[in-house]
Amino acid sequence: MKLAILSCAPRAYSTRRLREAAEQRGHKVKVLNTLKFAIDLEEGNPDLYFRQKHLSTYDAVLPRIGTSITYYGTAVVRQFQEMDVFCANTAHGIANSRDKLRSLQILSRHHIGIPRTTFVRDKADVLPAIHRVGGAPVIIKLIEGTQGIGVLLAETVKQAESIVELLQSQKQNVLIQKFVAESKGKDVRAFVVGDRVVAAMRRVAQGQEFRSNVHRGGVAEAIELDEKYAETAVRCAQILGLRVAGVDMLEGKDGPQVMEVNSSPGLEGIETCTELDVAGAVIDYIAAQVDFPEIDLRQRLTVSKGYGVTEIYVPEGSQFVGIAIKDTDLPENDINILTLYRGTSIIPNPKHSRVLEPGDKLLCFGKLEKMRGMIPAKARRKRRPRVKELDLDTVQATVESTDATDPPESGDA
Repeated sequence: MKLAILSCAPRAYSTRRLREAAEQRGHKVKVLNTLKFAIDLEEGNPDLYFRQKHLSTYDAVLPRIGTSITYYGTAVVRQFQEMDVFCANTAHGIANSRDKLRSLQILSRHHIGIPRTTFVRDKADVLPAIHRVGGAPVIIKLIEGTQGIGVLLAETVKQAESIVELLQSQKQNVLIQKFVAESKGKDVRAFVVGDRVVAAMRRVAQGQEFRSNVHRGGVAEAIELDEKYAETAVRCAQILGLRVAGVDMLEGKDGPQVMEVNSSPGLEGIETCTELDVAGAVIDYIAAQVDFPEIDLRQRLTVSKGYGVTEIYVPEGSQFVGIAIKDTDLPENDINILTLYRGTSIIPNPKHSRVLEPGDKLLCFGKLEKMRGMIPAKARRKRRPRVKELDLDTVQATVESTDATDPPESGDA
């Protein structure tokens, strides 16, 4: 495999480790400065130049896009995608995760625990927003902050109002978020590669600091991740369209509360505390995808009008609970189950004799009108139906640092 690592910081720990892991496995690898690309566009021929020379052929790309170059970096990644080069993370996934508001908006319509969050612009809306998330103390975050920078704890409502007003006066977009008291000063980082968590650690703040980021002086310890937390981490990555991600979660009284999903997670902290070869796991995954690429449903399937792919969720009390697939009305309605998701288990092409359980998710292909009819009326009133015509990003969602210009990586927090 010939691999390109897109990075502006070749000497950063994460970049070095990924390069070493690739070389140890016999792959050809080059670290390419993201800002040195030129994107050429003409009819039927997307192309790239690197340092004024035509770019040679690569099998795969591993983006390490810094926050400060998100726009240009995602444009380069998108060009690789248009050239049919496998990208460990897509431009769409990186853009989704880079904006805290955008990522939480996407996650909020799925069964993912997130701290109650609000985003306001008008000064008159600040006080009601603080009360809606539970009142003081509250967390105030810059939408594009990283490494714990731009994350503030307001102990009182007055303090929160003053902070928000100050930041807004500086043209900063801020989120107001519920303070999860039981998880004060600690969080969990799960490192997701593909459809599994390859390593996990708990980060604990020191002294009076409430931010647990390693860059803020937090101490990390390796942990064996609970199944519910592992499932949440994997689903978050899939929902946002990421194959390699660091998912940060608070340990709330009701289970995992997702704070952030990092598209260029740092390796130093998690490899040091877990003593696991996380870089190797990333390289092995990429190599496997190059050898056996996943099918892009949008490009590989020819679908008649009126057919599509969607997820059917089986909640407690559903008519499908406790009966075999063959006894449902899915086959009769020309609806085929492609994959059954049960907890962290993935069951492709499930047998018709399999009995459905509460919480099962069925990835189905069939007539859109029939599948729309299976969405409960209450759910249809509250939100848009999940049925879409073969939008792969939606399909991946429902089935369920960073190397910037300067060496410290946002994901190493």
